[in-house]
Amino acid sequence: MAVREIPEDRGRKMAARRDAALVIAISISAAIICVKLDLSEALLGWTRLHERLQLDELPAVLLVLAACLVWFSARRYFEARGQLALRRATEARLADALAENQRLAQQYLDMQEYERKALARDLHDELGQYLNVIKLDAVAIRDASRTGHPLVNKAAHAMISNVDRVYDVVSSLIRQLRPVGFDDLGIAAALDYCVNDWRARLPEASIDLSMEGGLEQLDEIRALALFRLVQESLTNVARHSQATRVEVRIVRRRQSETQETIEVSIADNGRGSDMDAPRTGLGLVGMRERVAAIGGSLKLASRRGEGFKVMASLPLATPPAADRHA
Repeated sequence: MAVREIPEDRGRKMAARRDAALVIAISISAAIICVKLDLSEALLGWTRLHERLQLDELPAVLLVLAACLVWFSARRYFEARGQLALRRATEARLADALAENQRLAQQYLDMQEYERKALARDLHDELGQYLNVIKLDAVAIRDASRTGHPLVNKAAHAMISNVDRVYDVVSSLIRQLRPVGFDDLGIAAALDYCVNDWRARLPEASIDLSMEGGLEQLDEIRALALFRLVQESLTNVARHSQATRVEVRIVRRRQSETQETIEVSIADNGRGSDMDAPRTGLGLVGMRERVAAIGGSLKLASRRGEGFKVMASLPLATPPAADRHA
């Protein structure tokens, strides 16, 4: 896996090259000055007057000192280069671990959605059919007992009412497990149905939904992540917000020639929340996991009495080069 050169490393390299160029320039300047002024001869003549101090040995000592400094600098340079190589290798391993963690998180979410889809199908095909049969039998008993015993007629009415309640519960579970219209009509229709359902549940709140840029080409993974994000946000509004107005904005934006994102903003005017307070719910944790699994980002903003805002950026899958040219 290729690791990009970070700006800090690039700055260190430039500084080292600049220092080396400065040392070379100073050395060449000193050599020219010494040649022009005959400093060696002047130093030799001066040291003869002070032979007892052995100053004529000073150049050799300075030469040894310079060699030691060169050795010390070279050693520090190679140590620094080794540290940079180790750092890059660590960053590469960390990037691999993060990619593997993201892949496993996405695999877990895929399995979860598959199980939800299978469970919703079983509830609809098996339990729903049996409920219909029970209701038909209860209706038959009710109609047959109109002229019979009143207790039988009353029991039949109670059976029909209970079956209707159970069927409503099953229908609600199916809608939560699998978005209505998602498989047949797409994500836009599923979001419309979800928002309309919440409008019926929250008649005191005005829920505004706008979608720009087209969502028809979203793959199933990102479409489900987008739907669950909106669904969980509206659930939190119903449970905690006490808001009278909710705005859901979904915009598809092109960040570059090869990269597009889905920008999601869900804001309400409810009572807000203290972002520093500890949280015990799993809704926001699940939202973060879903967004992080596809390489997106999630931000939350809120204050007491100033509403709650969820902002998410979902990157779209980059198409192959052949598809882009086509």
